[in-house]
Amino acid sequence: MELSKSDIVMSLSGRDKGKYFFVVETEGEYVLIADGRCRKLERPKKKKRKHVELVAHPASRVAAKICSGDKVLNSELRRELAAFCQEIHSHNQGG
Repeated sequence: MELSKSDIVMSLSGRDKGKYFFVVETEGEYVLIADGRCRKLERPKKKKRKHVELVAHPASRVAAKICSGDKVLNSELRRELAAFCQEIHSHNQGG
């Protein structure tokens, strides 16, 4: 499982287990993740790769900004993750 910047991951362990995050940076066996709410971009969470699961490779404007290194706002992360969670929830309800 190769994680890269702007991927959406789900935490598999810790007190944030089950929550979704954007990968904002990769550092060897670690990734830095943020969700804009509990973990803001100013202080991303450092987590081992084995403690997160890849959920999606989004093709959104926010993902493009993260990849290119442009300034991203916490509110943009929150909005994007909320839309993603809503999409997953509605997909699960419909199936």
